Amino acid sequence: MWHAGEGPAPRRPMLEAERHVPDLLQWFLTELEMTETTEQVWQLIVRLGRTLDLPFVDLITSSLQSACRRPLFVRSSHDTGWLEAFGSDVEIGRWSYLRGHAAAHLTPITIGLEFLSEYRVLPERRIEVLREAARRRMRAGVAFPLRQGTPPRAGMLSFAGDHSRREMLAILHAHGWTLSTAALLGHQRFAACFAREFPLRRQVTEKQMELLGLIGSGLHDKDIAGVLEISVSAVRQRLQALCARTGMTSRAELAALAMSLGVLPDPLQPGLDPSGPEAARCVF
Repeated sequence: MWHAGEGPAPRRPMLEAERHVPDLLQWFLTELEMTETTEQVWQLIVRLGRTLDLPFVDLITSSLQSACRRPLFVRSSHDTGWLEAFGSDVEIGRWSYLRGHAAAHLTPITIGLEFLSEYRVLPERRIEVLREAARRRMRAGVAFPLRQGTPPRAGMLSFAGDHSRREMLAILHAHGWTLSTAALLGHQRFAACFAREFPLRRQVTEKQMELLGLIGSGLHDKDIAGVLEISVSAVRQRLQALCARTGMTSRAELAALAMSLGVLPDPLQPGLDPSGPEAARCVF
């Protein structure tokens, strides 16, 4: 098993048919297969960035319905406190890489001050952010849009470093396939690990998970009371406790959480128990 801070684990035996991809991509994917937690996945992604001299790595995903205002995942390999000085400016947020591109498009995009001339005209305050990032050695990078279907979410994984435009393009030409595949499969693995970890991290009980599944199935309080054989007032009390435990604020958010955690049956495979061993074998 691979752990953050350790050296590479021995690779599994590979078929010759698997070896027709770049060595770095082979390494990343075989390591990714052995990760079991979000922290292991994240540290592996950061290691890849540092290997390519792109040490500034950021991951963010948000609900599409909320116009990317409420993040689900936010991880950074560096201190982002300096961004707080710009955080209250609505105009800056509108032109962020996530809201300005990744939420609407699927194409990877170069980022940073070195690529400013390739963008539409940006407001001066947004350019100030790029200048400050460049002063902090984030002159150029690349961002990969991410998608999650149930519930619909948009995201972005970016890698950046202290490079000129020419140097960044050379990295992309040499390792673009590796970075793109790592972004997509790394995010997929991260999301699956997050779903497994969430109940334990938030101390959600089995009864609360059962309630979450019933809410996600679209049942009203009266119907839920019948299934659980409790009163409607008891259902509402449990609902309030579930919201407090999970940080959700509405039934719609709870339903979206139920989909994210996989507690609802797959509509394409209605007979498959999402928590059973058969479902576990289908995760990856």
